[in-house]
Amino acid sequence: MVDPHALVRYCDNLLDAANFTDYAPNGLQVEGTRQVARLVTGVTACVALIEAARAWDADAILVHHGWFWKNENPCLTGVKGRRARCLVESGASLIAYHLPLDAHPRLGNNATLAQRLGALDAAPVAATQGLLWTGRLGNATPPRQLAATLSERLGRTVTLVEAGHAEVTKIGWCSGGGQGYIEQAADHGMEVFISGEISEQTTHLARERGISFIAAGHHATERDGVRALGAHLADNFGLHHRFIEIENPA
Repeated sequence: MVDPHALVRYCDNLLDAANFTDYAPNGLQVEGTRQVARLVTGVTACVALIEAARAWDADAILVHHGWFWKNENPCLTGVKGRRARCLVESGASLIAYHLPLDAHPRLGNNATLAQRLGALDAAPVAATQGLLWTGRLGNATPPRQLAATLSERLGRTVTLVEAGHAEVTKIGWCSGGGQGYIEQAADHGMEVFISGEISEQTTHLARERGISFIAAGHHATERDGVRALGAHLADNFGLHHRFIEIENPA
């Protein structure tokens, strides 16, 4: 067993959390009543995840999308109140890491997405805090083939905006809601850019900058980081770990 505060101190150091300006607090968001022996990981701290963790008798829940986002009403009423009651009644702690988990060079969402892509020479682009990554494919590949491969590996149908090159080698990506990096991706000579979401303007930017774009799903591109971090913590602290998938088409 490990004290949740010790677990968070370890994660803070591992993920370099203090060096990120984020949209939500990173680390221990709700202190539970127990030492941690059983750890659940999941993408978002929704009621369905909390209830599933409670059924498994988890002592802590580690997520990528926690609570208390900037510019949101902080009152624990309605949906937020229900989530809070469910968590407090379970006695489990809630731990969340957002941008630090996107950026980690080995366990992060972008690093693990590189593995899904089979990207070679994968590395973050300078001055993006590890949020925009680039790499290359082993062979020149038509964008439609890359989209089909990624759909198979993520278990969901991706959205492709095909523009520019008939075959691509140099690729870029940012997990989750990173579609705003598309112009930086084009500036760095990337031939296709992959993110989780697509906005209305993304299609026009892709066509006008001559860079293909793939929206692979916010949820789907951010499953692997938190699962990898949970497995790492289990190995280092002797914890029982379970990743719980709460299906989300977004």
